[in-house]
Amino acid sequence: MLNRRILRVKAFQNLYAFEQCKGSNLNIARDFIRESFLPDLNSMEVQDKPALIKDAEEAIKLFDQNLENTTLLKSTDAKPKIKQVVLAAIQQFHSATEKDRQFMLKNMVISAERIPQLYLLAIELLQAFAKHVAKEIEKKKKLAGDSPIAFTNEINLANNQVLKVIRESPTYRAAIARNNVNLDDIELELKEWFRDYIKPSETYQAYLLLAEPTMDQDYEAADDLLKKILFKNEVILNLFSEKDLNWTENKSVVRSLASKVLKNASDPSLSEADKLPDIAINWEEDKEFFQNIFNFTIENIDSSKELIANKTKNWDIDRLAFTDKIIISMAIAEMKNFPSIPIKVSINEYIDISKTYSTPKSKQFVNGLLDVLAKELTDSGQIRKSGRGLLDNK
Repeated sequence: MLNRRILRVKAFQNLYAFEQCKGSNLNIARDFIRESFLPDLNSMEVQDKPALIKDAEEAIKLFDQNLENTTLLKSTDAKPKIKQVVLAAIQQFHSATEKDRQFMLKNMVISAERIPQLYLLAIELLQAFAKHVAKEIEKKKKLAGDSPIAFTNEINLANNQVLKVIRESPTYRAAIARNNVNLDDIELELKEWFRDYIKPSETYQAYLLLAEPTMDQDYEAADDLLKKILFKNEVILNLFSEKDLNWTENKSVVRSLASKVLKNASDPSLSEADKLPDIAINWEEDKEFFQNIFNFTIENIDSSKELIANKTKNWDIDRLAFTDKIIISMAIAEMKNFPSIPIKVSINEYIDISKTYSTPKSKQFVNGLLDVLAKELTDSGQIRKSGRGLLDNK
């Protein structure tokens, strides 16, 4: 399933992208101001270039000071044109940034909801290769007629017990239909991929040496084909990237879920309902969490940066790792706005994200800073926990 750790990671990725867009919007707005004070080459009047440069500098300064509040702009004695240009630049910036926010939020959810289709697609590729092997063996049998023929265990993939369990699962078949997973349009490519990438691989050749594979050996072979070929080969991976604009971010999650399907199918103790991971057990609830952590982080980003700056006075806030600032801001937003989530859970989740997505020293920095901030925000009443959120908060 898409657990909340995965959702936090995806929210982090989209917040990172949003902050990058916000920075670009700032540069575009400042460029607009500079361009507004360039000499008018079509004018017959003499252009005072030094004065125009000075006006542009004043306008950019006012723009930076009034981004979140235009009170200073209204009270300043700046020239009317400067005020007009600054106000237009501020409006452009906020309009572009809000569009980016809405796009990122929508894209984030769509990307998460597409993940089941992608991991099912990976399993279907393995099923297609098994089906191809079965067809090839049938052809050989027909050509041989009554003559004896040895297959040197070529039948192994076609008879793979793990793939069979999945294939015969009503839950799996329903999921394939619900997520519209279909490989009919790449039938020729599948034959070529098997010939060029699967059959000559060490993994597949080692599998052929097994006379009667056990369930565990079938699982290991299928999992190796999944991880070492399907998710390593750029030609095959193009199939996924064509279906998902966020494939780079989703790849590791999809691989993990597809592998989990294989592992679950090899475990006879699991029930039918437990064998196939869904997008989430309570997707509507998790989607709300997903969207809220994104929105709350953006809405409180300035106050979070101020908190970080106050605790890192020996550091220039702008010199801190950009990813660390986002991770810490997310953690603060979560601790303040989700009373049912224990503080230690939030801190540990964001420490884990920092291990993968930030600098080698980020783990210690994020851990130390969040411990201090959590205590102070709790003491000041800004963090209030209830229910399950009271667990392990000592």
